[in-house]
Amino acid sequence: MGAPTRFLVIGYGNPGRLDDGLGPALAEALEARAIPGVTVESDYQLVVEDAAQIAEHDVVVFADAAVEGREPFLVRRVGTKPVQGLGSHTIEPEALMGLARDAFGAETRGFALGIRGYEFNEFGERLSERARRNLDAALEFLEARLRSGTFDGVETDGGPAAAESESEEMR
Repeated sequence: MGAPTRFLVIGYGNPGRLDDGLGPALAEALEARAIPGVTVESDYQLVVEDAAQIAEHDVVVFADAAVEGREPFLVRRVGTKPVQGLGSHTIEPEALMGLARDAFGAETRGFALGIRGYEFNEFGERLSERARRNLDAALEFLEARLRSGTFDGVETDGGPAAAESESEEMR
């Protein structure tokens, strides 16, 4: 049997902008569960330095608020793309994956977890009730995958029915 899968979850967003704090809220809740083999990070935005940590893991999950899309969350595979420039703002998961590959030889698999939010245009450190329900669903989905040690075949447009049917397909 091979070594256990090393997971990295990066929750990012601005907790001071209402539902934009969904990524950090997921990271905080996940970290409290202390799942073996899972490293959890939280920040306002993705930064270039994340590439080195990505390279040390087998799977990375980028968790962020989704302004639109299906409820309660969606999961998509994150590929790589060349880094066009390294600014301190707006680095995308694909660019980090490309940097981890090019600079560190990483073969890390990446996924984006977009948790549907609704309130973004005001200041405040709280989540809307609907966003909190979506967070709970995303956390349950993610925790099950992390505890099982596999993250294959998880792309979904969200919802418990989609997660259950994919779980059946994974067996």
